Amino acid sequence: MQRFPSDDKALSLPETAFEMCQYLGFSDLKQVQWAWYELSGAVLSHYLFDEEQRFAALLKWFYQDLRFCEKAEYFSRDAADFGRCLQSRQGNSTTLATALMLLGRELDLKTALILLPGTTVMSCQLAGELHYIDPLTGNRLNRKQLHALVRGELGNWATMKDSYLKPASVKQVLTRLLHELKAGCIVEHRFESALECCNLLLDWYPDDLNLHRERAFIAQQLGAIQVATADLQYFIDNNPHDPIVELVKMQLQELGEETQVFH
Repeated sequence: MQRFPSDDKALSLPETAFEMCQYLGFSDLKQVQWAWYELSGAVLSHYLFDEEQRFAALLKWFYQDLRFCEKAEYFSRDAADFGRCLQSRQGNSTTLATALMLLGRELDLKTALILLPGTTVMSCQLAGELHYIDPLTGNRLNRKQLHALVRGELGNWATMKDSYLKPASVKQVLTRLLHELKAGCIVEHRFESALECCNLLLDWYPDDLNLHRERAFIAQQLGAIQVATADLQYFIDNNPHDPIVELVKMQLQELGEETQVFH
């Protein structure tokens, strides 16, 4: 049974992000809602008539007055939990950018999220011109700096594609948040929670072969050999010409041996 709707129109920020984190057992829904109500109410005092001054006031308030910043444990589960980010005022690029984007919209600013490979930035349209913001620092980014971020993730050969700068939908933002929560759980060896993140993602993307392979790894850590075996077999059956399929077959064989040991 699908836990959250897959239709983008039925999803919303910040509500669905809060509900997901509560479902996963990460943060209390009422507490994070109150944190959001306080911030979304307080930001209205910076509603200046001039749009550019309003945007500058938002950045100053967010980074200097409230001291939102990059969390030291950048790849942790807490850094990827949007509700925790609002409460602690620390997060990763996605949670910080999401907070800044939503607060900007409270001020009627045309803000959006840009999901670059490996990192998230925020955009704001002012007088017909797009401005890009590094959510970790509040500094403005030009196209050359955006390209440098892409190259840092993909390698020096990577080109700057126009598609990278396309504003993200709510579902795309939530998908990235879930991937980052999953990664944080794996780093912290919270494999039950990581498995649940995978299950939520597979509700939306049931044919994603990499998700099936990733769930197999997580299930194996939990001793759920049948789940791991089924996911690896699914990967092999639906991706027979992939260069790594022989490696996956070896993993499947090892799981068969593990099953014999458990018996």
